[in-house]
Amino acid sequence: MYNHSNLAFENEIQFNNKRVSRKQKRRAKGKSKESNTSYNMDIKNVIPKTQNQMRTFKEYQNGNHLLLQGLAGTGKTFISSYLAMNEILNQQTEKRKLVIVRSVVPTRDMGFLPGNQKEKQKAYELPYTSIFTELFGRGDAYELFKSKGMVDFISTSFIRGITLNDCIVLVDESQNLTFHELDSIVTRIGDNCRIIFSGDFRQSDLERSGDRNGILDFMKVVRSIDGFKTVSFGEDDIVRSKLVKDYIIAKLNEGIYT
Repeated sequence: MYNHSNLAFENEIQFNNKRVSRKQKRRAKGKSKESNTSYNMDIKNVIPKTQNQMRTFKEYQNGNHLLLQGLAGTGKTFISSYLAMNEILNQQTEKRKLVIVRSVVPTRDMGFLPGNQKEKQKAYELPYTSIFTELFGRGDAYELFKSKGMVDFISTSFIRGITLNDCIVLVDESQNLTFHELDSIVTRIGDNCRIIFSGDFRQSDLERSGDRNGILDFMKVVRSIDGFKTVSFGEDDIVRSKLVKDYIIAKLNEGIYT
């Protein structure tokens, strides 16, 4: 009985009408096997480290949309990526990909970066490359999943006019989005989707106070919607390093919130 790799190999032989050696057969089978298994990557088992991380896992497993707000270094984006990819790789789910939505405008630096729009966007994808490297134990994991159509990165500049179906949407650095942008993202959500907002309203890069307050107004709205759960991460949830934890606490003690 032929498996897929053997059948593909034999068809290639018949098509080319060539005689090949056993060594060539083994080499061709190996390449075919490699092409079929190159995306079969196992995700590491992530265990929540704090009470709020544990609550995030619980609320996600209960099928809720999430609003994760709180201090840097608390693992909001990391555990969101893990929960999303773990579900996507589960053959029982109908959700086919993770869509990461992020603003690339607030820093006002993008126009000075070299390259075209896609190349400039790469700078904002570096955090996810790092996260996927840790989750899958290989540096090319993020790009592999993108090439397979299982991960997509979209700037808020291009979110309008599309409908997102059968996916998990991670809206990262949500504090850098105006209310209009946040509203535009939610109204793009179609069938069979889950959405996670991750950010810290105290760290907005937006300059105008009206724009900075957009995330606060948005939080008020979603908190009144059934199926949305808010998890607030504080000092006890900082897991990045002792230095980061000490620095953030000292900054907050000085009344500095940017």
